[in-house]
Amino acid sequence: MTPRAVDLIRRKRDGGTLDPCEIEWLIKGLKTGEVPEYQWSALLMAILWRGMTREETEALTASMMDSGTIVDLSMIPGRKIDKHSTGGVGDKTSLILAPIVAACGVPVPMVSGRGLGHTGGTLDKLEAIPGFRIDLDLDGYRRVLDACGLVLIGQTKEIAPADKRLYALRDATATVESIPLITASILSKKLAEGIDGLVLDVKTGDGAFMQRVEDARALAESMCRIGQGLGKDVVALITRMDEPLGKAVGNAVEIAECVRCLRGEGPSDLRDLSIALAAEMLVLGRAAATLEEARARCFQVIHDGSALDRFRRVVEAQGGDPKAIDDLTRLPLPRVLRDVPAPRKGFVTAVRARPIGHAAMLLGAGRARAEDSIDHSVGVLLNKKCGDRVHRGEPLCTILANADDAALQEATRMITEAFEVGESAVQVPEVILERLDYSI
Repeated sequence: MTPRAVDLIRRKRDGGTLDPCEIEWLIKGLKTGEVPEYQWSALLMAILWRGMTREETEALTASMMDSGTIVDLSMIPGRKIDKHSTGGVGDKTSLILAPIVAACGVPVPMVSGRGLGHTGGTLDKLEAIPGFRIDLDLDGYRRVLDACGLVLIGQTKEIAPADKRLYALRDATATVESIPLITASILSKKLAEGIDGLVLDVKTGDGAFMQRVEDARALAESMCRIGQGLGKDVVALITRMDEPLGKAVGNAVEIAECVRCLRGEGPSDLRDLSIALAAEMLVLGRAAATLEEARARCFQVIHDGSALDRFRRVVEAQGGDPKAIDDLTRLPLPRVLRDVPAPRKGFVTAVRARPIGHAAMLLGAGRARAEDSIDHSVGVLLNKKCGDRVHRGEPLCTILANADDAALQEATRMITEAFEVGESAVQVPEVILERLDYSI
């Protein structure tokens, strides 16, 4: 007997559960029109309020994944491992760890997203490299992965198309914050890439989507359990996003910081987290037996230049200018530089990530709406971070802009308020707060 959507909505509204066949029918009905978007909107709100069991979430993830193509990468040797971050300010680890892991012999097929609101997006950063194409089809995706050991693209129309429609509905109906829906959205795309394992970086703090560590832990546990239930190795790190990661916030300026990290330079917090995530990927990829061995291999490929060479190769393979990796002045540059001075002598006690992310968006580095365009040259470059000593008038950061206008004035105000300077030094907590291992 064919179910009726209204009956399933009512059951979920009243706290009942849906079986896997019913969830599969609902996802198929979204595609065929048998279940219209207004009924799906009602169901999403019921899920937000009532939640889903582990079995329901797993069935929803599998049905969303099966709504499109599950990429076959069996012709490429080795275990394919990806990484996903829940997003933050200055979060650019994907562009550092992917070439590191590839240089160590583990293929990295990476399908990434764009930024929205105060958080940046990997695709927007990549497009700061002149000519770089993120719109490869699946044949191009396989070809670049085979040639370079990594590939960096956006979601194609073939990968989890149900997720794209449901995400738009969630955004329009204030149902984004549901952990089962977040889990299904992320994993349906990631598991359709053709991967064998996944490392998750779940952010918490001022600049994160999940500001409370309890919520970040709940999301991490949900994604790990569902990924494991669908036959994949999953490890999650819960990491701090109270201040921007690294010193660069923007697009071209973050690409430049990634290149410096691959040269063995760069800020210690960004380098250490990138290495930690890369090491987890190597262990899942069976390229190292222990995390200690994996970290040593990561440092080796940075030291011998092979990680930077992998990044250069994938840039060229995806249509970008490889010379921009060696000459960072070939990246888009701003016309206006404005320093934000310290108001007093002392120590930086806080650099709040969220207002700095909003300020970068206001300058044009991000988008308030999905259709907004991006200015790849603008952003913020931090000169001081939490725990650093400062003198009165010393630059806390430099704003990169293209016009001395009202947006720059407002961004300057927001960034000034994001910094706190006190009389005493503070203890800077570790970036990695917790680790969850659900490898099979």
